Amino acid sequence: MKGKSNQVFAKLMTHLFIIVLGLAMLYPVLWMITSSLKPNNMIFSDTSLIPKAVTLENYVSGWKGYAGISFSKFFANSLGLCLAAIVANLASCSMAAYAFGRLKFAGKNLWFSIMMITLMLPAHVTLVPRYILFNTFGWVGSYLPIVVPKFLATDAFFVFLLVQFIRSLPTDLDEAAIIDGCGKVGIYFRIVLPLATPAIITTALFTFLWTWDDFFNHLLYLTKPETYTVSRALRTFVGDAGAVSNWGGAMAMSTLSMIPCFVLFFSLQKYFVQGIATTGIKG
Repeated sequence: MKGKSNQVFAKLMTHLFIIVLGLAMLYPVLWMITSSLKPNNMIFSDTSLIPKAVTLENYVSGWKGYAGISFSKFFANSLGLCLAAIVANLASCSMAAYAFGRLKFAGKNLWFSIMMITLMLPAHVTLVPRYILFNTFGWVGSYLPIVVPKFLATDAFFVFLLVQFIRSLPTDLDEAAIIDGCGKVGIYFRIVLPLATPAIITTALFTFLWTWDDFFNHLLYLTKPETYTVSRALRTFVGDAGAVSNWGGAMAMSTLSMIPCFVLFFSLQKYFVQGIATTGIKG
């Protein structure tokens, strides 16, 4: 009985620790949401989660946007950029993963090793060369520096994730398809892609979240207000030293910017968990 009581106590303490840790992680988000409902002059003077005064003026002023451009334009820009990035990553990374996971070609292991090495290469190392290259192409100020590289399967993490999933699929399906007269392209479209749906949805979800939340690349390449995304436009609410900052509008628009991420994640949560759980089964 004593041992059983110890186990119950240990589980209770573990769950209590997880709950406390979860609340600590949620506090900044809850504070941001409640601050979006406070008057601008009470955001930092009143740090409680229950606002003493409630107003929707922050949402009104924030939605007006920047430089005469409404925040609806910034949301549309972000959604369009995310959709383009998803299409590019799914097309290029799935084909690269199919080649590494199913096809046989000279130097396959070497090229796969090189791809894996790029995962350990900090993005800041290639920052200056990429900017010089894109500036030479005249792409700075547009979405091309953000979208075009994704058509070349530059996100090695997604290639690796899809490779691991494809390797877990039985090769008997390929052999049966070949006997029926199906070629490599047919196997890719008719067998691999349908069966790899959980990993593909995981790739799409990660691509959306990372593109939507990306600030540095958007700050670097998007120089015109009409091309700003949500993450880039939020920077306009915070002025430089000595300038007036609209923290209320920033909190309000930040709250709204979380809605697409929450909706997409929770609607695809089942496939996301399945895709993560089933990758890496077979080396």
